[in-house]
Amino acid sequence: MVDSVYRTRSLGVAAVGLPDQYADGKAAKVWQLYIGDTQSRTAEYKSWVLSLLKKHGCQGVLDVACGTGVDSIMLVEECFTVTSVDASDKMLKYALKARWERRKEESFDKWVIEEANWLTLPKDVQKPGTGFDAVICLGNSFSHLPDFKGDQSDQKLALKNIASMVKPGGILIIDHRNYDHMLSTGRAPPGKNIYYKSDLTQDITTSVLLVDNKPHMITLDYTVQVPPEQGEGGCPELSKFRLSYYPHKVDSFKELLRNAFQGKCEQSVYGDFKSYTPGQDTVPCYFIHVVKKTA
Repeated sequence: MVDSVYRTRSLGVAAVGLPDQYADGKAAKVWQLYIGDTQSRTAEYKSWVLSLLKKHGCQGVLDVACGTGVDSIMLVEECFTVTSVDASDKMLKYALKARWERRKEESFDKWVIEEANWLTLPKDVQKPGTGFDAVICLGNSFSHLPDFKGDQSDQKLALKNIASMVKPGGILIIDHRNYDHMLSTGRAPPGKNIYYKSDLTQDITTSVLLVDNKPHMITLDYTVQVPPEQGEGGCPELSKFRLSYYPHKVDSFKELLRNAFQGKCEQSVYGDFKSYTPGQDTVPCYFIHVVKKTA
């Protein structure tokens, strides 16, 4: 068990049923600045995601970790029918604001945004027919779910619920950081992170928590220099917040996904949205899993 004294996030009030690491508003406030311009961020993987969705004939998409709405907006702009959910109301308010500002556009007017919890997803989300054409969970979001029970039962339940939202023949796109590399070297893979395009001055301290001599949690303490025009009263400020992650290894996560789909699936793994071969020279920052439900 993880000692309750070990703080997994900045102080705040968590959402009911699922720890909300953005509940205090600190990370949510600066997150859009930290990830950088939306168009710049999505440009590197937009064509890959769109081609994959079109290849599988997807139209209805469920974004189960929409956050501020970055990926959802990308899909709404391409006229997909999007339902976006998140457990953090602090993050959702930015997605709701974006929908309101563009409400005169038909696709944005039809964009569904709701608060939902992975552990109660079937109750929180109305599934259309046999399910959505595609479900996405991007930006290392799933790794936020902690394993306080020590048996990954919450992760297994969450993935089972997410898999239940995918219709037969539909796909799940879900990713996580390259924790294999982080655990073996003590640092993130070299190179620019595919999701973060901001040039803000930053410092990130990485810590690994071991339980029974096994890696159980990775925490990242962020310090971000907020520009004067974005700070309180027009003054520059340092924004500090902590986020924690369960360090999923690529092979064990593949097994978790296979079990979530009860073996009735086809799986592919990509590194930074490119073909990935274990042992390749280039070390990806992220692993992206694509799972097609076969029955």
